[in-house]
Amino acid sequence: MKKYFLILLTVLTSIISSCSENEISVDVEVIVDNLPQGSIVYITGNDEQLGNWQPDIVSLDEVEKGKWVKSFSFPKGKKLEFKFSRGSWSKEALNDDGTVPPNYAFEVRNDTTISVKINLWADQVERKVEGQITGTVKYHRNFSGKGIKARDIIVWLPPDYEFGNERRYPVLYMHDGQNIIDPSTSAFQVDWQIDEALDSLIKQDLIEPIIVVGIYNSIDRDNEYSEDELGYSYMNFIVDSLKPFIDRNYRTKPDRHNTANGGGSLGGLISLILVWEYSNIFSKSLCFSPAFKVDQYNFVDNVLAYSGEKKDIKLFIHNGDNELDTQLQNGVDEMLKALIKQGYKEKVDYLYQKSVNSQHSERGWARNISPALIYLFGNEKGKSLL
Repeated sequence: MKKYFLILLTVLTSIISSCSENEISVDVEVIVDNLPQGSIVYITGNDEQLGNWQPDIVSLDEVEKGKWVKSFSFPKGKKLEFKFSRGSWSKEALNDDGTVPPNYAFEVRNDTTISVKINLWADQVERKVEGQITGTVKYHRNFSGKGIKARDIIVWLPPDYEFGNERRYPVLYMHDGQNIIDPSTSAFQVDWQIDEALDSLIKQDLIEPIIVVGIYNSIDRDNEYSEDELGYSYMNFIVDSLKPFIDRNYRTKPDRHNTANGGGSLGGLISLILVWEYSNIFSKSLCFSPAFKVDQYNFVDNVLAYSGEKKDIKLFIHNGDNELDTQLQNGVDEMLKALIKQGYKEKVDYLYQKSVNSQHSERGWARNISPALIYLFGNEKGKSLL
């Protein structure tokens, strides 16, 4: 018995040691000048430990005046992106010249201390917000759903919606809804500018008028936008609670052929998962810089493993060639091959576009949103431009 106990102990020790070797210590140290009294420094980024881009979740500790620190542990190979704020995006850290810095990017390899010096904050300069709300929007605050946190919903209405007619409209549901229409609520003060794009395309008679529903994200974004239990709770919330509410309160075309969804990054991943798993509800999806297969995310294998009747769906897939998009490209390529293997044809069932000098950001996606809208909702005049 003692022999077996020693063997078990050896195995457990080996497993723990292996896990420990794969976990890397990352210490963050921020040196700040000109910090208003009572302020707290926060880090926010692309991991749950970093608050999933929520600017007021993960605070650093002030160990001495002007020095803020926090220790983290990440798996080896984890690719991190992060920024700093004082609790909101209106108070994010800036470059010394007042410009918004790109995300700090770091791949976890060895025990490391990341040291950053911050001299200026967004609320200390007159900062230009890029864009504005174009058209009519409605808000539904603290919209609740089973199994997920409540969140705000923004609804954009096409130019002729309130003219008193009885016309009904297709609907595009967008993830990360706070980033798509209103630059003041967008994470980096730049939104997708879907409202401006649609207003222009509709007035040029290139697409049919549509309604856009923006679903704000939550601190659980990484899990809600993936194929796990919380991800299915989020999708069920859209299908069972939000869509019925929108169909009851707005003049929609509720059938699947007129129902689409879209998003960027992990929002691009959940956009494909939603149209794939709920193709009886959705028929179209736009996926920008999608995380189809990267780190712990992988929906390529799901598509390859599918053996049923070909799903009647239409996809717009876009990726750039800068920053994080280069890390996502292999997953995009594998997904395109998987779709082809399942019988999907380019320019018939899907359209893939890759842009030069296109950032993994709302600014980059805004520059390429019009072709996506035309492909999914365009008339013959519009589609002739693609």
